[in-house]
Amino acid sequence: YAQAAPVVVIDAGHGGEDGGASSQDGVLESGLNLQFALRMRDLLQFAGVETMMLRETDTALYTDGCSGIAEKKVSDLKNRVLRTNQAPNAVLLSVHQNFFTEAKYRGAQVFYAKTDGSRELAEAMQAALRTGVDPDNHRQAKPSQGVYLMEHVNGTAVLVECGFLSNREEAARLQQEDYQKTLAAVIAAGYLRWMAGEDRK
Repeated sequence: YAQAAPVVVIDAGHGGEDGGASSQDGVLESGLNLQFALRMRDLLQFAGVETMMLRETDTALYTDGCSGIAEKKVSDLKNRVLRTNQAPNAVLLSVHQNFFTEAKYRGAQVFYAKTDGSRELAEAMQAALRTGVDPDNHRQAKPSQGVYLMEHVNGTAVLVECGFLSNREEAARLQQEDYQKTLAAVIAAGYLRWMAGEDRK
């Protein structure tokens, strides 16, 4: 009995009124997340993986009738969880950009949910990032803490922080088409490698 192939649910974090973090020159995380997410979708689809985007435009996913930013934010997150959990055999890939008060920090990092397979998937992606993007990136895959989406989805789930918008050089790189393509390809390859391993069990 072969389990149905997973659907990779790609979540471009933030959107609409919720821009997320921003770089020193005012580039919003929400737009970059979407650019990376769309590239990851295209590459995974090309590799024959079924995908589902939680958003494909600069919008939030709150239900009509919400008032105020806080209420919209809660509704948006609940809807992301709902859509992810409704997808058959979903694997969630949530795309974000990092930010820290000290500008020196840089490098992509993958976080994982407590669900089955999440840690292994995150470690496969982190290893791929080290090999394919930045050999000097010694960050380790870590458990996600306090992220609503990651704590409420039922299936395997990882969150990729593509880089730090608070680091001027990295923020510039994250906006470059070639870098976006490379990072998206490496993340997709990490997923495919993990999937191949899962099939062997």
